[in-house]
Amino acid sequence: MGEAQWFDVDHYLSEVLVGADPALEAALAASDAADLPAISVTPNQGKLLKILASSVSARAILEIGTLGGYSTIWLARALPPDGHLITLEASAKHAEVARSNLANAGLAERVEIRIGRALETLPRLAAEGKGPFDLIFVDADKQSNPEYFQWALTLSHPGSLIIIDNIVRGGAVTDAKSHDPDIIGIRRLNELMGREPRVCATAMQTVGSKGYDGFAIALVVAP
Repeated sequence: MGEAQWFDVDHYLSEVLVGADPALEAALAASDAADLPAISVTPNQGKLLKILASSVSARAILEIGTLGGYSTIWLARALPPDGHLITLEASAKHAEVARSNLANAGLAERVEIRIGRALETLPRLAAEGKGPFDLIFVDADKQSNPEYFQWALTLSHPGSLIIIDNIVRGGAVTDAKSHDPDIIGIRRLNELMGREPRVCATAMQTVGSKGYDGFAIALVVAP
């Protein structure tokens, strides 16, 4: 079983279980037209995010890493009418594409995009008294994952879900001698989660149209 079959299975599952969605397809097309990197979650993964947000009855969601807003749309769709999502994006260009995509999806009123490095905007959120958030999705630079996880804990409550994407990196995460800042960051994250008593955490390997990777999920169990 190779990557071509992974892609075919992803396509089949998306076709059967997700279906066509004009707003989401337009978001991907707009991101591609703006030359944004093609690193958005897959349709299957996006729907999983929506299901997880719905399962905790999320009313407040924090996303670290917006890109073109594809995952943001999925998450925002899980919110009740009075729910709110804050998404953090370092690139003003990416944020502008995302803002247009969210407006096209009819979600502009539920989503606030904050522009700037997340390690600078996260302390501001805390200072403003934002949160706690019911679900926090981390999909930004991997070398900062340990710091993002710590901020996610600060901005969460018992019962919150913290989801971190891209934690396998084609299996490179097992290389304890790696000098890659992303791998170092992911390994530090995993070690932090493994010894953090406030969460119950695990991680899953995934294969699909985006290759071989995985995600971690942590349930906050104590303040």
